[in-house]
Amino acid sequence: MLKKWIAVIGLSLVATMNTPVYAKDLPDFTELAEKHGAEVVNISVTQIVRADVVGMPFPGMEGDEQMQEFFKRFGIPLMPGMPGQGGSPQPDYKSQSLGSGFIISSDGYILTNAHVVNEADEVIVKLSDKREFKAKIIGADKRTDVALVKIEATGLPKVTVGDPAKLKVGEWVAAIGSPFGLENTMTAGIVSAKGRALPQENFVPFIQTDVAINPGNSGGPLFNLAGEVVGINSQIYSRSGGSMGLSFSIPIDVAIEISNQLKATGKITRGWLGIAIQELTKDLAESFGMKNTNGALVAGVEKNGPADKGGLEAGDVITKFDGKTIIASADLPRAVGASKPGKVAAVEILRKGSAKTLNIGVGEMPTDSVEATQNNKAAPKAEANKIGLTLKELTPPQKKKLNGKNGLLVIESVGSAAQAGIRRGDVILGLNNSESQSVEQFNKQINGVAAGKTVAVLVQRGENTLYVPIKIVK
Repeated sequence: MLKKWIAVIGLSLVATMNTPVYAKDLPDFTELAEKHGAEVVNISVTQIVRADVVGMPFPGMEGDEQMQEFFKRFGIPLMPGMPGQGGSPQPDYKSQSLGSGFIISSDGYILTNAHVVNEADEVIVKLSDKREFKAKIIGADKRTDVALVKIEATGLPKVTVGDPAKLKVGEWVAAIGSPFGLENTMTAGIVSAKGRALPQENFVPFIQTDVAINPGNSGGPLFNLAGEVVGINSQIYSRSGGSMGLSFSIPIDVAIEISNQLKATGKITRGWLGIAIQELTKDLAESFGMKNTNGALVAGVEKNGPADKGGLEAGDVITKFDGKTIIASADLPRAVGASKPGKVAAVEILRKGSAKTLNIGVGEMPTDSVEATQNNKAAPKAEANKIGLTLKELTPPQKKKLNGKNGLLVIESVGSAAQAGIRRGDVILGLNNSESQSVEQFNKQINGVAAGKTVAVLVQRGENTLYVPIKIVK
């Protein structure tokens, strides 16, 4: 009898081991690839890196003795590689990078990441059928890392937009893009988490996946199994530079809202309170007499900002903003940013253990920096001056970024100025030894310089300032 049972168990084990695992138990991505691969594009970006940064010479200065004398006259130190100094001048060169994108309308509007097209001099979009188009950057938003570009084409296959709110953790998703330049590559995985907050990324509730995302995938779509785009692949966590199974995508509803604003105005308008916040830890919550860690702790209030005018104080804990409950501190910037400037919002707070409601007028968030991508259709009507610069006075928020300095924003650079290395987004601080107070003053000074003479234009780019010599040719 015992032998019979052993035989039966043995047969059962063999039968179990030989039972096939059918493909229907796993998702089939073939249809998704066939139907939606043509909606994804390859983006090639070229940036001209000019020899006009500190420690490098400027174009056209090689062997120019007059230029050397010019710098001496204005007390400007010669830098390595400049006339009269050791080292060989380095010419301009092209820096190229690759990314991905996807078509959101059949007339050529394409979504990608802002960091893919940032400071691009030329953007080339390549379709799956190998056609190539030069693209125009409609606008870019660094805070969400979303950019909108446009190519002149019609009848293009466009993506179907899904609802990220319906995504579930553990659900299968797939990415299509150009990792390392390998076009139309598909990778797949699952949703690992939703609403993920990342350091310095306060305006995006990221979708975390374990989909293999590598350099070149940036800006490409994240699909669900229905073939709907639910996100834009934006960044990864990696110690090697390659995929480690921690990938983050911008929810498509966030991206579409940004793209609509960029298409309409070329810029993003967000609500702003003028406060610094931090996460409410258990120890901090206890010190404030709170029973939980829900809310955003106000660490600082900007003087004369919207929050200051509305009565908000450092040490307050914001628990609800305009009807939206604030659980984690990362919830507050998203809620405030989504508000329209000028709106009066009810802000529920805890102050020294007591609940209060403040009515605060929402302000408009200042731009990230002086340099901003603008809608080409909304270009200013100002004319270029004698050296090819189209300029605009800085706004108060932009001056604040420069610690109160006066300056003129370069809207367009052509002619002598462009040849000297000045480009759009630079800030003109002065001419020779004079500060630039207005466009009218600067242009008047330029017009007073005779042809053949050279002027020194003080330029700020990012955190660096330098004098750029420009020879007047007319």
